[in-house]
This record gives sequence, C-alpha cells and structure tokens, in this order.
Amino acid sequence: MTSTTPPAPSSTLRELLFATRRPVHEPLRDFFGSAVFDYQEGLTHDERIALSYQRLRVVNAGLPDPEALVRDAEALSALHEWAGVVDAGLATILSIHYNLFLGSLLDHDHGERDLGPYLRMERVGTFLCTERAHGNDAAQLRTTATLDRATGTLLLETPDPGARKWMPNTSTTGGPKDALVAARLVIDGKDEGVFLFLTPLTDAHGRHLPGVEAEALPQTASSPVDHCATTFRGVRLPLTAMLQGDHGRLTPDGAFTSSLGSPRKRFLRSIGRVTSGKLCMSAYSLGTMRHALAVAVRHSHQRVTSGMTSGQRVPLFAHRTHHTPLVEALATTYAANFLQREVTDRWSRAEGDEEREDAERLVAIAKGWITWQARLVMTECRERCGAQGLLLANGIAGQLAANEGTITAEGDNTVIWVKAAGEMLLGGFAPEPVAEVPPGERSLLDPHHLLDLLADLERTRHQRARTRLRDRRAGSPLDRWNGASGHALSLVEAHAHRLAARAVLSAAERAGDDQTRALLTDLQRLFALRYVAAHSGELLAHERLTADQVRQLPETVESVVGALLPHALTLTDGFHTLGELTDRHPMLHTETVPA
Repeated sequence: MTSTTPPAPSSTLRELLFATRRPVHEPLRDFFGSAVFDYQEGLTHDERIALSYQRLRVVNAGLPDPEALVRDAEALSALHEWAGVVDAGLATILSIHYNLFLGSLLDHDHGERDLGPYLRMERVGTFLCTERAHGNDAAQLRTTATLDRATGTLLLETPDPGARKWMPNTSTTGGPKDALVAARLVIDGKDEGVFLFLTPLTDAHGRHLPGVEAEALPQTASSPVDHCATTFRGVRLPLTAMLQGDHGRLTPDGAFTSSLGSPRKRFLRSIGRVTSGKLCMSAYSLGTMRHALAVAVRHSHQRVTSGMTSGQRVPLFAHRTHHTPLVEALATTYAANFLQREVTDRWSRAEGDEEREDAERLVAIAKGWITWQARLVMTECRERCGAQGLLLANGIAGQLAANEGTITAEGDNTVIWVKAAGEMLLGGFAPEPVAEVPPGERSLLDPHHLLDLLADLERTRHQRARTRLRDRRAGSPLDRWNGASGHALSLVEAHAHRLAARAVLSAAERAGDDQTRALLTDLQRLFALRYVAAHSGELLAHERLTADQVRQLPETVESVVGALLPHALTLTDGFHTLGELTDRHPMLHTETVPA
C-alpha cells in the first residue's frame, strides 16, 4: 500500500495525461481560459445559441490552420475536451462544422471545390443524416437525390414527414449555412444507395433558399443549439454536389460507378466521419468530468461543516461519506482519460480494412463507456456541491445536462454497444486465457491479478452469450439474440473496464518517478476493485475468487481509498483544468463558508 507516499507532483500527472499532444492541448487550454468564454448570466435560450455561434467564429480565428485540425484526429478530439467545459452549445456546433461537415468534404474527392468559405467561417457547415423516422437505422433513410437527365441536375426531395431531417442546426441563427445531406441517389429509377450532397441552405444574408424549410424544434434539456426539422421540396443541385470517392462516382453525363457492391457499405463509407465524431463526443465528456471533479474536490476542501465533537469544524472532505465518492470518481476519470488516449492513438494508426474495423469497434465501446461514466461522475460532483452545484455559473449542472446529448449523438450508446457486442461474439474478440496461478494464492492488491479478474468476467460472459446465441431451441434468430443480448452487453461493459484498468496500469508503468507510479497504481486498484466487488458473486461462482477474498473486498477497497485520500488535490491538479475559469466560479470565490 502507499499510505505513506508523499503527494506526486501534479506536473508529472499532467505530463502523462497530455504528453503526446501537449503542443495541442496547451494553446487550447490557454485560449478557452480567456474571459470571452465566461458564463453569461441571464441570457435567453435564443441569445445563448447566438453567443455560441459568435464564439465559433472566435475559435476559428484563433486556430492556426483549421484544415490541419480537421485532418488530425487527436487535435480535433483535444478541441472538444476544452470547448465543452466553457460552452456546450459551442462544442456541439463546432463538432458538426469541423468534424462532420469539413471532415467529410476533406475525406472525399472534392476536386476543385472551394473550401475557403468554410475554413474562413464565412459560411457555417452542418450535417443532415438522421430522419425523424430513421435514427439508429439511418441506412434506411428515405430522402432522395434523383438524377434529372433533362436538366443534368439532381432533385433533392423529402418524400414524407417521417423523412424530415431531424435536429440539425439549420435555422437562420449563426449566419449563412450550407449542409451535407445524406440522401438516396436514384438514377433511372434505380436506388444506388445513400451518399452525401453539398446543399446550400441560406443565401448570403442568412435567409433560407427556395425549397428549404426549417422548423424550429422544442427546446431540449441538453446543449442549447438551434435544432430544427428540415424539409427539402424540389431543391435542384448540380451533379458536383455529390461527395465522391471509390465508393461512388457520378460522371458529368450521369453514369454511376462504385468499387463497392453493397449499398450499406457505400453508406457507411459516406458517413465515415461519424467514427471520429464518437471520439469527439468522448472528448467532450472527458473535459467536463475533469472540470466538474476539480471543482467539487476544491469546494469540499474549502467549505466547512460540523465535525464529531461539540464546536468542531472540519472541511466537508474530512467526512468519509463525502470524500469516498469523489476519490472513486478520481479513479474512474483517470481511467477514462487514459483509455481515450489509447483508443485515439489506435484509431489514428489503423491501416487496412481489418485494423480499421477493429479500431472502429473500440472507438464505439469507448464512446459508450466514457460518456456513461461522465454522467455518473458529474452527477456525483453536482450532489457533493449541494445547491451550489445547481448554479449553471459553477460549471457542472449545464455540462451534465449537455452530456446527455453525447450519449445519443453519433449513435445511441446502447445501439452502438449492441453492434459491438455482436461483432465480439462473431469473431471480433478472443478471451484472455485463464491465469495459471490459482486466485487464492494472489493478493487483491496485485494490479495484474485484478486485470485477470476482469478478464475472467469477460470470458464467462462471452461463453454465456455465445451459448445462448447458438441455442436453436430458443426459437427465431431474434429470439436467440434477445436471449443472448443482455449477456453480450455485459461482455462489452467488462471489456471496457478491463481496457480502462489496463490503460491506467500502463500509464503507471511509464511514470518517471516512484511517487507517481505508486499513486496511479492505487488508482488502478481502486477502479478495478470497485468493479470486482460489484460482481464478486459471479467471480465466486466461477471459482475465480475465494470466499475469504470476497469477505476481504470491503476492507481492501477502504484501505485503497484511505491511501489515495491525502492526494485528492494533487490528482485534480493533474487534470490541468482551466484555472482562470475555475477561479471565476461563484462557489469558489470564498475560502471558507459555513455549511
């Protein structure tokens, strides 16, 4: 145990969290810490949306090279980590403009297409894929782009109310806008699949063009954005509006060619930027959970309350009931950050179809796990701050609400996990072998033993799900999948926990000093022990834990919490949060406030 270990220097922790991309993170941190991004009290919903668009142009002016940013998955992800902390609406619209819109344009053959207006933010880009009747089954969408040979144009149509594009930011707020619209390419009555089409939405004065109808949707509880239901009525586009590549080309005379025979594969290639969008959503959650935790831990050290004897006053953090959830949240947040770093690196380096498919699945798993963990961490932080945590100006409640949007954006978490689970059961996953040393001979404080226990949970759930999936007595394929799906999702959950625990341990092994290494090892212990304890019955039943070890678990967890307790502020300092912004939060202005 490391209860006598002196606090590790926060600079070492920062180096581990941001080392590989420090030249990217440092300027962004300084930029978003400026007063222009301060929370503004008393704005209406529409005024807050307008402010986010103003800030979008401030961001673009501050970027040395917007095109280079869009091409760099790590840099784009980093942008979301810092933007989401100061303005959730800004984070949403910049994600759409830079990743989905500009990224898709750059990823496809754009030939002589002039991207200058978008790089200079003279026109804002948006992305229209989801339809009201087709969300997670977007491959079935019904918007059409039909070739009109008589005019040599494409006719963009919304055939029915269910095909209206759902929730994109297509209002006149924010200035002139263009969109990438996902639609079915129809040539001579044949459906060639779904592609993206560059479609002007407004004129230079921001007024909707003929045939474009955008109906404002009711206000959401998530980030303030100008969500609309968008309809196209006979909008004519040039053939060059189609974003082309090997997956689909349209010649000037209307001939179509594709290297992919499957319309579904053509669609997935067209919307390939959704995968990097998942990384961006995870990054938003990382930044906001780091910030919320730094605020909550600092607040609990400043605010005093009653102790256990008459007249005694102690910081809130002195109470076990207050600090244990925060220390556990620290372990989770470090695990989430190191997992995201590894996943982003894996995605950036992937080559070939097989590697990219594996990396895409890993991105989806991490996105679901990180955004869900952010909800838990920020909820805990909000509660630990009491009524102060409800004030939007204190930087927790609004970001927590906006995080609900990340859980749904770029694929609902459960849906993308279902897809990942199916792939893992059908050959995309090989369980770790059973550890050779009997579990009764290993310590619960052994970080490698804890990794083996997480692997044990993966293995048993994998076996259970595959058995149920193959049970033909269960009925139809849907019946068999329904019988296996719960176990399959629990497999994905265990897999995410093991990868995150392994990422923390890997960071500990890279630490350059004993203090930081010991501290990160304790974080990995606490993170893994909590999951092991929650599923100790399952491990006991499969003889991967002994009865004595199960009885020891509560005290073991307590001991690790106690070891980490003196280092809570050091650990939050390691997050390198926006200090200027934090200092301006109302609940942190006063050093000590009676409870």
